[in-house]
Amino acid sequence: MADLYMMRHGQTLFNLRHMIQGWCDAPLTELGIGQARVAGEYFKNKGITFDHAYSSTAERACDTLELVCDMPYERVKGLKEMNFGKYEGQSEAMNPPLPYLDFFKKYAGGESQDEVQERMVKTVGEIMAQEGHESVLIVTLAAIRELAGFLDADGVEGILNELVSYELSDEKAEQVSAMRKALQQLDWDFLGGV
Repeated sequence: MADLYMMRHGQTLFNLRHMIQGWCDAPLTELGIGQARVAGEYFKNKGITFDHAYSSTAERACDTLELVCDMPYERVKGLKEMNFGKYEGQSEAMNPPLPYLDFFKKYAGGESQDEVQERMVKTVGEIMAQEGHESVLIVTLAAIRELAGFLDADGVEGILNELVSYELSDEKAEQVSAMRKALQQLDWDFLGGV
């Protein structure tokens, strides 16, 4: 069974300023750079290596991946954040209450939650279905949450896009739990080892 490690980019200037960022981009802050380095050290200290790495096309995700590990990677458009349409770059105070459903598609020319989920599930499924993908790192954005319904976050077993099954050993589950705790202290989202 393959191991899939997914993580969100480090803190950005827009995160710090509480601005909506989907397809628009902002650079990592010093904290965001530090968060990426902590993740890289975690993987190194645990002896976790990757045979393939992928990133969203967003600069914030690419910069995070480059700080986490020193290896070639592929930028993939299907891993992009939700398109918030006219709300891009605006104050987070303008966000409607969760769940967003089709709000940004209907009122701002962006994407619906269902469209983002379908795109992310399809993209990750295609990545993991490739031969030789035994330990994969994917750095993406908050849209990573859209995969949560398709991945068993407790790590026993999950099915992604009906293409590939993933199983998480007890040892990997402990590693994922430890990394979640470490990154939560830095106020960072993480889903890994599924």
